[in-house]
Amino acid sequence: MLHLIVHVILSSCRNLFLTLCVSFIAGIAFSVAAQPTPARNPVVFADVPDMAIVRVKDVYYMSSTTMHLSPGVPMMKSKDLVNWQLVNYAYDTLAAIDELNLVNGKSSYGRGSWASSLRFHRGTYYVTTFAQTTGKTYIFTTRNIEKGPWKVSSFKPSYHDHTLFFDDDGRVYLIYGAGTLRLVELTADASDVKPGTTEQVIIENASAPAGPDIGLKAEGSQLFKVHGKYYLFNITWPKGGIRTVVIHRADNITGPYEGRLALQDLGVAQGGLIDTPDGNWYAYLFRDYGAVGRIPYLVPVRWVDGWPVLGQNGKVPEKLNLPPSRGLIPGIVASDEFSRRKHDRPLPLVWQWNHNPENTLWSLTARPGYLRLKTGRIDTSFLQARNTLTQRAIGPECSGMISLDVSNMKDGDFAGLAMLQKRYGLVGVKMNNGAKSIVMVNAETESPVEIARLPLRLNTVFLKIDCVFKELNDTASFFYSLDGESWMTIGTQLKMTYTLPHFMGYRYGMFYYASQYVGGSVDFDFFRIQGGGAEN
Repeated sequence: MLHLIVHVILSSCRNLFLTLCVSFIAGIAFSVAAQPTPARNPVVFADVPDMAIVRVKDVYYMSSTTMHLSPGVPMMKSKDLVNWQLVNYAYDTLAAIDELNLVNGKSSYGRGSWASSLRFHRGTYYVTTFAQTTGKTYIFTTRNIEKGPWKVSSFKPSYHDHTLFFDDDGRVYLIYGAGTLRLVELTADASDVKPGTTEQVIIENASAPAGPDIGLKAEGSQLFKVHGKYYLFNITWPKGGIRTVVIHRADNITGPYEGRLALQDLGVAQGGLIDTPDGNWYAYLFRDYGAVGRIPYLVPVRWVDGWPVLGQNGKVPEKLNLPPSRGLIPGIVASDEFSRRKHDRPLPLVWQWNHNPENTLWSLTARPGYLRLKTGRIDTSFLQARNTLTQRAIGPECSGMISLDVSNMKDGDFAGLAMLQKRYGLVGVKMNNGAKSIVMVNAETESPVEIARLPLRLNTVFLKIDCVFKELNDTASFFYSLDGESWMTIGTQLKMTYTLPHFMGYRYGMFYYASQYVGGSVDFDFFRIQGGGAEN
């Protein structure tokens, strides 16, 4: 009997021990699983350069560069600095001139409007930019950054890489320039240069903290005032080195300024400061990352002896103490079935036209559920064709697909899907002598070459381009399908290259142009994009 009692007790203890062990291990597993996944750099794996960010209570707004695209100066919104959504643009068209209209052989590739400055002052949002194409500086204002309307003021000259600043005494300034940085005072409403003002040099050689041998002189100014001191952020590029952040500090906006090298890692540079509602600080910067473009990073900031200290031991961290990315779809890029309800925007904000569009030659109502493009003039090259509708390609990998109805094409017409940059790639349908063909064009040498041509006997074809930007792979592969399910490769891979003449990351583009007769049309049933994983 005693033996049986001891056996029961031991068995019960062993079972209890096993149960406790299992519960303990399960608790650890649950605890690990319950830990939030941190955000990772880059926070946006897409071309969003020259960012400017403001926080209004617990909401962040960000503007970026537009160049030759229309509409221009995108506005993005976030609650956590990681997940962003396009909410507006500052303008529909910057100006109606030949270069921006893409007419008479002129273009504005790589020019148009450049780096913007973004401020919130006494209930009004101020978004500024400058344009070499027009030689002007632009000030856009609104009380509602997400819905508008916008008021615009412009004046000459075009102040390069300026930062708008409202000081505590009510005076308003621009700081601008490259290498030698200057200050000019504006009117109280920032609509013009203050009459009688004199431009003055505030820093003779802003590149100096990065060393004596400089390639790109200090530019990209962004000014902040923290605890009564002025902090001026700039980017510079030492010869043989990498893009570098320099910061200057002063007690007065006119100086004197003392400077420091603030960050020199991975080429992550150009941007400024932002704080969170709970008192944490970050620097928002971007990195040149090959063909995908210039991609945003966040770098934690500590304050030491009155200086912002960037990074972790001088390095850009891979992980951040912020919520994880949910991906770039549909906030930054998105699929589009081209179906519209009565009160929808004609085009979602993810779309931008290559240069100013000719609005009489595109429609979402001529054939409901489709985007119709029509030809109205003769063009000899893809880069000079109007009404190419674009949106960003995204990393680390992405895939864009369209369905195209070509039943109303004319001889000499060419329509399809593009990867837009100076060294572009196209997959589409050409019409010659009454016969249609699927073709692939590769322009990686900057001289377009038709690589492949296949006969097309149907009126509907599906086209797709897959891009790989991971580890600077920078390749695009081209496909076609007759049923939308079975895909065949066509032509050669495009080795994508970021070129300064276009100064922009590769973009998907739906295009159509005529080389012989005007008056044809094509219908795009949808554009669908995948990729840009939530974990980047």
